[in-house]
Amino acid sequence: MIYSFEPIVDENCKIIILGTMPGVQSLMKQEYYANKQNAFWRIIFSLFGEEPASDYNEKKKFILKHHIALWDVLEACDREGSLDSDIKNPKPNDFVSLFNKYTGIKSVYFNGSPAETLFKRYVKAKIERNDLKYHRLPSTSPTYTVGFAEKFNKWKVVLEEL
Repeated sequence: MIYSFEPIVDENCKIIILGTMPGVQSLMKQEYYANKQNAFWRIIFSLFGEEPASDYNEKKKFILKHHIALWDVLEACDREGSLDSDIKNPKPNDFVSLFNKYTGIKSVYFNGSPAETLFKRYVKAKIERNDLKYHRLPSTSPTYTVGFAEKFNKWKVVLEEL
């Protein structure tokens, strides 16, 4: 069984971006999106016209400064490697508590379709808030082989909520 991380969130967050479960490199480094081939941090910083920080604590401060929360749909699962398609025995995170505590979050963005699928299957029916909007974005994973420019253009929708 592998385990995800605590959310990066504070009371000023307006949106949350959800992945599925950290990959092998992220788990080893204990950092969200630690794989250098993953475009997540490059996209997030580019949305605000900045170069990505190299320090993880700076990355966390950056997203919070821009009212963005970050978490994964799953708290734990069994999985060999990093592929979402290899996830077995998924256990979702406690989104009821999260959304009850952080009522300023109004939009949920899924980093790829597996995150959205797992959320709909294991979480959405438990959510009591009707004010949340849901959006699927193209995965920032290197396994999703669309070019950076196309991914970045589709991720620009995040700015509308901020």
